[in-house]
Amino acid sequence: MDAKLSPNQGLNISGIGLASSLAAGLGIVAVILDWLANRTPWQSTSLTLPLLLCAITSAVAGYFVIPVLQALKTGQIIREDGPQAHLKKAGTPTMGGIFFIPVAVVVACVLSNFSTDVLAVSALTLSYGFIGWIDDWQILRRKSNKGISPRMKLALQIGFAAAFCLWLMFNQPTNITSIALPWVSFAIPLGFLFWPLAGFVLVAESNATNLTDGIDGLAGGTVAIALLALGAIVAPTAPGLMIFCAALSGSCLGFLAHNRNPARVFMGDTGSLALGGALAAVALLTNSLVALFILSGIFFVETLSVMAQVTYYKATKGPDGKGKRLFKMAPLHHHLELSGWSELQVVGTFYAIAAILAALCLAIAPF
Repeated sequence: MDAKLSPNQGLNISGIGLASSLAAGLGIVAVILDWLANRTPWQSTSLTLPLLLCAITSAVAGYFVIPVLQALKTGQIIREDGPQAHLKKAGTPTMGGIFFIPVAVVVACVLSNFSTDVLAVSALTLSYGFIGWIDDWQILRRKSNKGISPRMKLALQIGFAAAFCLWLMFNQPTNITSIALPWVSFAIPLGFLFWPLAGFVLVAESNATNLTDGIDGLAGGTVAIALLALGAIVAPTAPGLMIFCAALSGSCLGFLAHNRNPARVFMGDTGSLALGGALAAVALLTNSLVALFILSGIFFVETLSVMAQVTYYKATKGPDGKGKRLFKMAPLHHHLELSGWSELQVVGTFYAIAAILAALCLAIAPF
């Protein structure tokens, strides 16, 4: 009798092998994209230099910061109703975003000669990272999975989003309120409606990347892919923001040196909220919302899985106050784990999907 194929078969690779393959792949892609754009990889206005510089710096910084996080007892609180394999991760330091996010911001600001656009995007990124840090700190202080209240977190996200939109309103051309379609010479004029959309994109993107951060190396790797592709797309019109995207992508890769399976540190909301805010801010500033939507396909599906789970549970709630679950657990990556997939299989599959989405965006981008 033939043995039944296990979901864990077919991906015979270690966490370090998967992270190394991603780093090598993105490094090669950066060199190729620079070559196609007639940029030398070692010049400051390139994809390659900021990517490699931040990858190395973040990886090295982790060896100094992680022991400090351990000494401060910043161990992650693990949900007991989640995959049982995650319980052994209890005590792994969190708030890793405090070292790899600032590395990218500093490098991007220096290499871009402190471009105004880069400073603005960096401020938004750090602001969202600050929200995440408050949430992470409250979780650790209370020793539970509950940090600041959802209402307070949302209010802070909206507040910083409004401040960024206000800056956009007075410092960018009026055509920023028209959504450009990359495959045709046409733009959708939104007028005043653009501003509530911009605020929604900032809040939604940051929360979407936050929901994706649930497995070793998942958010760091998928965001690294999305950032590099977005950097290549905006390069012709915004070289400073290209540097920012490449720097943050490289920092994600450096973080993966410590966050790949088995993780020695988690990014926490400090990192995940900052990454989502960065993606959204660059897309808004460069009129690349269509590209952002495609690049964020994984984050979008992860968010939809949570929304569908909550909606279905409420819709099927009986007299006993209990409802049915559409997924074994949300977000989607936890459902796949509880369905028998290994963490590495989930991460490897999501990396592949993220790469396909990035390739699609680069194919339709108007270079």
